[in-house]
Amino acid sequence: MNYKLIEDKFRELYGSKPMLVRSPGRINLIGEHTDYNNGFVLPAAIDKEMVLAVAKNESETCRLYSLDYDEAVAFNLQDLQPSDKGWPNYILGVVDQLQKGGYQLGGFDCVFGGDIPIGAGLSSSAALECGAAYALSQLFDLNVEKLQLIKYAQKAEHTFAGVQCGIMDQFASVMGKEAHAIRLDCRSLDFSYFPLELGAYQIVLLDTQVKHSLASSEYNTRRQECEQGVAKVKEKHPEVNSLRDVTLEMLDEVKSAISPVIYKRCRYVIEENDRLLKGCDLLEQGNIKAFGQKMYGSHQGLSEQYEVSCPELDFLVGLAKNNSNVVGARMMGGGFGGCTINLVKSDQKEAFIEEAKQAYKQQFGIEMKTYEVKVTDGTGRR
Repeated sequence: MNYKLIEDKFRELYGSKPMLVRSPGRINLIGEHTDYNNGFVLPAAIDKEMVLAVAKNESETCRLYSLDYDEAVAFNLQDLQPSDKGWPNYILGVVDQLQKGGYQLGGFDCVFGGDIPIGAGLSSSAALECGAAYALSQLFDLNVEKLQLIKYAQKAEHTFAGVQCGIMDQFASVMGKEAHAIRLDCRSLDFSYFPLELGAYQIVLLDTQVKHSLASSEYNTRRQECEQGVAKVKEKHPEVNSLRDVTLEMLDEVKSAISPVIYKRCRYVIEENDRLLKGCDLLEQGNIKAFGQKMYGSHQGLSEQYEVSCPELDFLVGLAKNNSNVVGARMMGGGFGGCTINLVKSDQKEAFIEEAKQAYKQQFGIEMKTYEVKVTDGTGRR
């Protein structure tokens, strides 16, 4: 990302020297649709980021400028309302949360931009929220703890952006660590780092460039299906509160009392948590090939049991599976479009990308985008 571009634009607009903050996007290696079931996820921060230049302006007014949209807005700290432009809400929401948390803010100026591809499922919105929360904490000496920053950023998305996201994206953005994945327990928010020593392999994302309209309605349906399964198990096991508490044996006890679809959904989530925990053991052993097999297993479950994949995603994972230079691949994110994440031999990545692009264009008539990413540290001063 071009830090100088952001800083120069700030000086041009506001005439002072800003503080620079970078806040990364994220990938998720394994553990999809487990978050709202109180399960585990395994994200990592990446070297695609949002960069914010900020400075106090000794007033009650906050001035924002988006480099990517080439648009400016201003608002008063005492009169915060969601903006119909969309993009300012990620920062407005954070300001609102900090003020509601009892923190004293003053007026500030902010220029921001980034190289996180929009719509690719790499959490540009969480990166912006976390960057804003961290920048304001630094600028006004608020000393907000990291976990609290994460919660404010998540709440900002709920309230001002209107998206009921889980906590994984913001957590990964703030807590990222170079060359490590983060195993996050979405029930307790306990977390630990696992080494991501890829050796001869590297992470390549293949962007389908599609987003099927099913995504949001089916997401809500999946949540309800999981809740219905939990309710049935709870009748026999009152201690159960979420699929995190359910074993395959418990699920089998109620198999005849639930629909085959609900059984499939619940079974996927239980198995995905197990795949993730075993995958972390494999990372500790440095066994990337075996970890890649867990990724393929994850995709199969998402496609056949949870049914949130689509032909484009399945096609790309199939291509990867048939290529001996790729040791693991799966769809990443909510589903019905977005990216696949692939572990590819570094010295064969160009050939793999070229083959995938051509095959995808031939099959779907779409020019695919690709991103090579490295795992990096979380939100911080530049």
